[in-house]
Amino acid sequence: MSATEMSVRSADFVQSLDRGLAVIRAFSRERPRLTLSDVARETGMTRAAARRFLLTLEELGYVGSDGRLFYLRPRVLELGFAYLSSATVTEVTQGHLEVLADGLHESCSASVLDSPDIVYVARAATNRIMTISLAVGARLPAYCTSMGRVLLAALDDTALEEYLSTGAFVALSERTLVEPDAIRAEIEVVRARGWALQDQELEAGVRSVAVPVHAADGQVIAAINVSAHASRVSLDTLLEDFLPRLTSTAQLIDQDLAHGSIH
Repeated sequence: MSATEMSVRSADFVQSLDRGLAVIRAFSRERPRLTLSDVARETGMTRAAARRFLLTLEELGYVGSDGRLFYLRPRVLELGFAYLSSATVTEVTQGHLEVLADGLHESCSASVLDSPDIVYVARAATNRIMTISLAVGARLPAYCTSMGRVLLAALDDTALEEYLSTGAFVALSERTLVEPDAIRAEIEVVRARGWALQDQELEAGVRSVAVPVHAADGQVIAAINVSAHASRVSLDTLLEDFLPRLTSTAQLIDQDLAHGSIH
């Protein structure tokens, strides 16, 4: 947060809430159990402060402990469920994705941008084609995913440049674009044609195509995609068969959102 943002928000900003949420965010798939020292190091807090937040979260039921290691308890899912249950775009999108996935016999998903990642808000899975497990709430990097590029393409130039200047771009496969200029050029292509193709950049053997979802005012608020294994679905099939059906599904979602006057 910049000094300007701090000065604007200082009167209302609740630092203790910010620090409590930072403790929750310290846990991850890779590090589901942390010591007090781990949490202090990950959050930049003193051990005494980290201990107070952990014990408070434990008393509230969000964190558990075996005496040395701390871990998140299922109650923390309530925080994400509150968002999903209030996000009408999730409710509208899910049904359409299920119809599309059933017709294509491939997995379809919807996500929103939470920079630097995309977050899955709906998913209709017919098979598992990736080594990682994807479900609602899963996060993937925006720069090398088809839905991420659609959502990045909807940013204004200033926001996009900020993303490109601060992101750490890692090669997840031998095809992953990691140079900011190359990523920017690909996003410009997405802006021009209105859809994004990802061919084995996120994971070898997996390709996908994505299109935007719009609110009633025309603003891009989400993206949907269909993903398939490269050995089963050719690029021609993906673009000539899957993309038109994906686009039609997005239009139906847009209509439902517009009729409900959802922003």
